[in-house]
Amino acid sequence: MRCLYILIVCMVFVACKTDKPSEPINEFETNELANPVEKSHTEPIDLDVQTMDKSIAIELKQKQLIEKEDESQELETLIIEKSYNVEKEDYIINFKYPQLNTSYKPTNINFNDFINDYYVNISKTESDILESRQLCDSIEATKFREERSIDYKIYNVNDQLVSVLFYKENFYSGAMHPSYSFDCFNFDLNRGVFMMYEDFFNQGSEEELVGIINETINTQISKGDMYYDCWEVSSDDFFIAKNNFVLNDTFVEYYFDDCVICPSYTGTYSIELPLTDLLTVLKKHDLNPLVF
Repeated sequence: MRCLYILIVCMVFVACKTDKPSEPINEFETNELANPVEKSHTEPIDLDVQTMDKSIAIELKQKQLIEKEDESQELETLIIEKSYNVEKEDYIINFKYPQLNTSYKPTNINFNDFINDYYVNISKTESDILESRQLCDSIEATKFREERSIDYKIYNVNDQLVSVLFYKENFYSGAMHPSYSFDCFNFDLNRGVFMMYEDFFNQGSEEELVGIINETINTQISKGDMYYDCWEVSSDDFFIAKNNFVLNDTFVEYYFDDCVICPSYTGTYSIELPLTDLLTVLKKHDLNPLVF
């Protein structure tokens, strides 16, 4: 009987331990336990969407540049279009550039010689590509086929000057998208010489012109005509690019390399400045085709 009593007491004790309610789980702790699973699932998707959106924006920005109208058709009798293509295992080079018809004026040879000897320098481009590949020790980089492309837009000012924009597309190892850089040249057809910043603008006017450019940028951003992620051009960047402009009869258009005034994924590469906004900096001289 005593053994039976002891057995009953033990069973009751075990039952009490088993039926003891578990301690309440703090709601905050519950959320913390659930959230890491949710975050690890959603964050990569958000990043992928953001990357995809930027990729589309980059392609759109570059497409707008490529499809931008120029005056090449109106100047087709003056221009002789040239191209140079190299396709090798490690890289591709695709250059398209204009030459001026020397039958119109013998001094057009000055333009052609400069473009051939200085700008469209194929051997230097090949050397630069090979050098950059040697400096990179990545196995993936050695498998990547790099690309260099040059194309152009051309404009005419008062039948006196041709204004040429070269845009260079560089597709580097490991990059998702090509980057763009720009060079602009203004050639006086009458005198057969290239014209520089000082031929169009007053000497020492750079800081004032930087102010005009930045005022234009801020105005366009506030109006919604320019993406809000863009920013003012610095004096240092402007001094590097102060000759990087093309002209027509009504405005000057400055071009800046990728990420100088806007991020690569949005915005613009150029700023148009109406001639009426430049009266204080334009050089008053008979040889300046912008004087009106």
